Amino acid sequence: MIEKIDAPENVAAFRAKGTVTAEDYKNVLAPEVSKLAERINEINFLFVIDTDIENFTAAAWMQDALLGLKNLGKWNRAAIVTDSSRAISFTNGFSYLVPGEFRGYKKNDFHEALRWVSTGEEPENN
Repeated sequence: MIEKIDAPENVAAFRAKGTVTAEDYKNVLAPEVSKLAERINEINFLFVIDTDIENFTAAAWMQDALLGLKNLGKWNRAAIVTDSSRAISFTNGFSYLVPGEFRGYKKNDFHEALRWVSTGEEPENN
């Protein structure tokens, strides 16, 4: 399931839990992303994955790809928050393939991810 989570108004933010289906993308995620793109003419996106990647159905992955293609020129910043190193590596490489900036973050860096996706601010060096 995908649920909307609180975020600044210039960010479409979601959390995935349990099994994720195409209907989750169609009924929850896609409408919010489309509204944001229409309202501010760009997409700042935060997606927290609180389930195993294997819990995404094949149809969900297809809807994910279609969502990206439908709004291809409007992606600005996207942060994927997960503890899957493979998903983080994939996300970090995605910026080389499509417009916009994509970054993967570990779950303990959620607040850093939210700050970056909403403002573009880089983390302070400690």
